[in-house]
Amino acid sequence: MRRYASEIICVLVLSLWAGILPGSVSAEVDYARDVQPLLARKCYACHGPDEAEGGFALHEPDKAVGELESGTTAIAPGNPADSEMIVRIKETEPYLRMPPEEHDPLTAAEIAILEEWVEQGAKFDKHWAFKPLEPVEVPAAISKSASGNPIDRFIDKQLQERELASAPEADRRVLIRRLTYDLTGLPPTPEEVENFVNDESTDAYEKVVDRLLASPHYGERWARHWLDVVRYAETNSFERDGTKPNAWKYRDYVIRSFNDDKPYNEFLREQLAGDEFENPEQHDLIASGFYRLGIWDDEPADPLLARYDEFDSIVTTISQGMLGLTVNCSRCHDHKIDPIPQADYYRMVAFLKGLTPYGTRGDQRTFSQTDVSSPELNARYAELDEQLRTLRRKMRKIEQAGIEKMPAEDQRASETRQRKKLLEEKLLDFLNSQQTTRYAEMKAEEEALLAAQRSLPPRETVLSVAKAAAHPEVTHIMLRGNPHVPGEEVQPGFPDLYGEPLPELPEVSADAHSSGRRTILADWIADDDNRLTSRVMVNRIWQHHFGRGIVRTPNNFGLLGTPPTHPELLNWLAQEFVAGGWKMKPLHKLIVMSEAYRRSSKAVPTSLEKDPTNDSFWRFDLRRLSAEEIRDSVLAATGALNLKMYGPSMYPELSAEVLSTQSKPGQGWGNSSLEERSRRSIYIFIKRSLIPPELAAFDFPETDVTCEARFTTIQPAQSLNMVNGAFLNQQADVFAARLRSERDTLNEQVERGWDLAVSRQPDSSEMERSLALIDSLQTKHNLSKEESLKYFCLFLLNLNEFVFVD
Repeated sequence: MRRYASEIICVLVLSLWAGILPGSVSAEVDYARDVQPLLARKCYACHGPDEAEGGFALHEPDKAVGELESGTTAIAPGNPADSEMIVRIKETEPYLRMPPEEHDPLTAAEIAILEEWVEQGAKFDKHWAFKPLEPVEVPAAISKSASGNPIDRFIDKQLQERELASAPEADRRVLIRRLTYDLTGLPPTPEEVENFVNDESTDAYEKVVDRLLASPHYGERWARHWLDVVRYAETNSFERDGTKPNAWKYRDYVIRSFNDDKPYNEFLREQLAGDEFENPEQHDLIASGFYRLGIWDDEPADPLLARYDEFDSIVTTISQGMLGLTVNCSRCHDHKIDPIPQADYYRMVAFLKGLTPYGTRGDQRTFSQTDVSSPELNARYAELDEQLRTLRRKMRKIEQAGIEKMPAEDQRASETRQRKKLLEEKLLDFLNSQQTTRYAEMKAEEEALLAAQRSLPPRETVLSVAKAAAHPEVTHIMLRGNPHVPGEEVQPGFPDLYGEPLPELPEVSADAHSSGRRTILADWIADDDNRLTSRVMVNRIWQHHFGRGIVRTPNNFGLLGTPPTHPELLNWLAQEFVAGGWKMKPLHKLIVMSEAYRRSSKAVPTSLEKDPTNDSFWRFDLRRLSAEEIRDSVLAATGALNLKMYGPSMYPELSAEVLSTQSKPGQGWGNSSLEERSRRSIYIFIKRSLIPPELAAFDFPETDVTCEARFTTIQPAQSLNMVNGAFLNQQADVFAARLRSERDTLNEQVERGWDLAVSRQPDSSEMERSLALIDSLQTKHNLSKEESLKYFCLFLLNLNEFVFVD
């Protein structure tokens, strides 16, 4: 009886959600959102792309609707009672029920979805993300006082439909802290907070928005989000984890691109095909370093497999990061869920086939480092190089004349690595006076040429696609993904779900530096009409403002991804993004100016009960700061933050215990000055095998693969790191010194500390507890005034309010 009652409750809950209570007009069940993911999870194993038991397959309409081998009707549109699928999933006898006994049965709520879908005609609609963008009309305002921001029109419409009350607007101190972190990744200064709180002008908030979007720190904050997507790191991984020279220049390129508000489609084109441009500029070449960011095995057991693993990393990053498609799932077979055949995967590989590998065991530069020095500097280097070569040929003749007079043992040594030492010690003993004089003159001339070389500015090189194949080898589908078993030949092409013909490949001259294929791919991805590119990016931007996207799976817009909570809003934003020239800053402003963004995080009991996961955005979700934000906030509070931008990465100080985790402890880890170590976290050297603990403890992402969204965990190692870690304790000392230098009395120092840490003054209770803590440290623990203030500062840096944004 209890089980029966619980099933009734499940059906009633589902009915309330879907609007299908008895006697009411049933809401339309969405196949792509409600039905297809359910079928994929529960039914496809036996009735899907790989298996069609009984002649019944649910992934295609013509195989799902009709007569089965048993003579019964699989799905009878409009008639659940005559549909064998519905009959079998509702069957109470375990040996007859579907799914079979060894699998979990469908819940009452899931059965109700499928039954209602069949009742409504069993429509197999095309998945929402695979449909072209259609014009979207902004909903009408729900009241005369409603927000004029189009975003709020979409949000408020759903709130009204679901009868959800929204939270009130957050207060100004909360807003400026939230906004400053979102747009710059840094806390506001106490002065910035007070200026905003006391600004009574009607455009006070908008002025803050404009100031932050114009800040150079905006690019540092938002570049980090993109670096997660493209699996940015500065080393190769695997045992040696060697350095990728000049990878930091790609990072700086991304920061500059965001600060310049470079159109997103142009940003993509530069990374996908910058080296193929007719007259590439330096930033185009640096952008092509995108292809060199992945992991690379310098000593693979199977070189051919390793080569195709490189391609797979790139296909995965492009398809998931830019298109929201898991094309990589088709490397070994047709995609199990999405309409992506195996051929689609290899058609994308065919676009990339002209890419050279990152490097070879003994050479990581020929394919991946481009000399971008000025023509004048290169000409001078070439001139000196030629002079040195000519001089050394003449010197070698004299050397050989002397060697011929040496004993046989020395002659043999001259043909080994001992040659230089031999010449230094014995050559003059076997030269006549004229040869000795001339050789000394030549040595002086050589030293002068070398000194001239040393006086020149160093050549500048960048991580890039320095060399590509103009005539790539043919691409084959690899049977079961095995590169040693090539199958059918394929040409470069776009995913079948787009329904577009194979592109026409350009004529390539014999002396071309590349095939031009990646330009075709780049132009297609960055095209205004690509149905996924704009949707994916506006969803990412929304995600980093609200803590999660309108689609909660930003790298997967496919059938197993999470459907959008506000599909019309997503499509409208995508269209506005393109219409606005793919500029990101106007989109940021539109979002943060909305009432939805400015709501407080306070719970509204009725809304919390109906929508506990806040899918409708009736309030703003509290969030923990990212690893970089925490570290940067510590440095900002203590006054130690070095705001120097760009340039080579720096190395935080690591303990011997951390360094010992490498196969060769400390190898590849530099020693930066204290000033350099105080720079923002985006400038930390990212070594795949050695992530600094203050980043790793707070969910810094896996750098081997594209990261769609970081985990946000709360676990003991974080508290231990914050209380006992060397970095926090060092900075607590610096913080205390700052308070003593800026304020005279203890009360003033405490107030200033709170203001710097959490952007507000302490209330009377907090003030009392703070002073009591300092007094206790001195009287009970016999600490000095300086030490007591330090531990008070450590307390401030460990407040929940310090590491969470309201």
